[in-house]
Amino acid sequence: MKHGSSVAKLATTRKSVKLRRAQRSRAHRATAKLAKEPKIASGGPNLSKKLGLRALVATTFFMVSGGPYGLEEIVSGYGFGGALLLLLLVPFIWSLPITMLVGELTSALPSEGGYYAWARRALGPFWGVQTAWMALAMSLFDMAIYPMLVVTYLGQLFPALADSSVGGAGWYMALVMIGLSVCWNLRGTRTVGMASQLMAAALLLPFGVLVVLALSGHGPVSLSASLPSQLRLPSHEGGSVMPWLNGILLCLWNYMGWENASPVATEVESPQKTYPRAMFLTVLLVAGCYVVPVLCGIASGLPVAEWTTGSWVEVGRRLGGPYLAVAIALGGALCGLGMFNALIGSYARLPLAMARDGILPKWLARKDPETGAPTRSILLAAVLYTACLGLGFKRLVQIDVLLYGAIVVLEFASLIVLRIKEPQLVRPFRIPGGVVVAVLMGCLPVSLLGLSLWFGRNETGMWGFSAIGLGVLVIASGPLFYLLLRWAKFSRRTQLDPTLTEARDLRDARESREVLPSASAPRSVETPVILGF
Repeated sequence: MKHGSSVAKLATTRKSVKLRRAQRSRAHRATAKLAKEPKIASGGPNLSKKLGLRALVATTFFMVSGGPYGLEEIVSGYGFGGALLLLLLVPFIWSLPITMLVGELTSALPSEGGYYAWARRALGPFWGVQTAWMALAMSLFDMAIYPMLVVTYLGQLFPALADSSVGGAGWYMALVMIGLSVCWNLRGTRTVGMASQLMAAALLLPFGVLVVLALSGHGPVSLSASLPSQLRLPSHEGGSVMPWLNGILLCLWNYMGWENASPVATEVESPQKTYPRAMFLTVLLVAGCYVVPVLCGIASGLPVAEWTTGSWVEVGRRLGGPYLAVAIALGGALCGLGMFNALIGSYARLPLAMARDGILPKWLARKDPETGAPTRSILLAAVLYTACLGLGFKRLVQIDVLLYGAIVVLEFASLIVLRIKEPQLVRPFRIPGGVVVAVLMGCLPVSLLGLSLWFGRNETGMWGFSAIGLGVLVIASGPLFYLLLRWAKFSRRTQLDPTLTEARDLRDARESREVLPSASAPRSVETPVILGF
């Protein structure tokens, strides 16, 4: 019996040794396979082709704002005084906590996919997929609007473009704009950054002229003499706060999108240092380009009740004549083009990251070996957004804010969970304070979001749904999307051979210039994630 037991133990030991050798061999083969791939195709372009600080600020500017276009409704509803109060207050309660979150998580985990990767690592693959699902669903509502914004402003200069129905001149112009954005993105992130810098400068220049003219007293109305009367806060019937909450909702919409810069983190120079600085500078830039032009708009003499979409053109005409009006109209077209151009590159990185994790088909994980652009994801996104042009989507603030708010909740949950679960994680930028401070910071935007959505819950949506109902339906579809992906078994290869995922994560960490500790020390940077499908 002893002899038989020894033979059995020896056979088991030999089998275990062979299994371990086979696992090590697979890991070596996976690492070697990834090493043979061009560096640009696996993690990101070389340093000379990455985004610098100015390019990242310009790109984030278009992901969030695109200039003061879209503020006219706030001015008409709340006057100059109310609009300025809201535009100054919301960044402290809403934008500052979110940008600090983006600064910490992106500097700690500069991963492909950004906020999707944060949720996946902190909360698991299910919540990672939910985050990506809500972001991509929100993009379908939004991205079809930006080409129409270009057509709207160009239509003020060229009336033939006013027909934006399918087959009309405006519709073909929207297709041209989408094609131009796709070409820029296929040439790589650095090209998008350079285009964003040029468009931001061209867009903001007319408003700079407008501000100079207003401050120098060349407007129809004296700015200094009009301030006391124009800055009074409007009164609403019965002292109700509901109109103010609706105004806050509009401001939230104009200040959201900060984490959209995170999916391209592997294509940014020194992301650990660049992202916190870029977030801070972009907050100042966005708030400044909102507050200062609205303040100087008083000098135009345009009555508050007459402010509607496109009124900046009339403000420019009153202050600087027809040439400034034309420049502002062209700037409105650049606003739509710049936002679409920056956001399509960001959203295209989500299918790329999910495909590399085995959640979506492998063919979406390919990158161009020269530019580092996720060619197939970009083309797929362009086809989907083009198809949405004919659906007649309109700007639905409630749906956007609801979906975005759900994403923000998951982002703060990821921040808090990583603080607890991985306290040793290297964080070049860290929000001051412990977990309690992180929770309190998350409560500020979430509370503001909840109040605004509750009081604006009756906004009309589409297809017979209210805006809130349609947003809830989209969120509820997320688990079904997850189950569909699980049923399709796109993740089978990753599940059977997790060494490929581990090798990719180690490579991404090296290419992001993270410091990997020795094998005996606990990891403090990107760790491999095995999908629990």
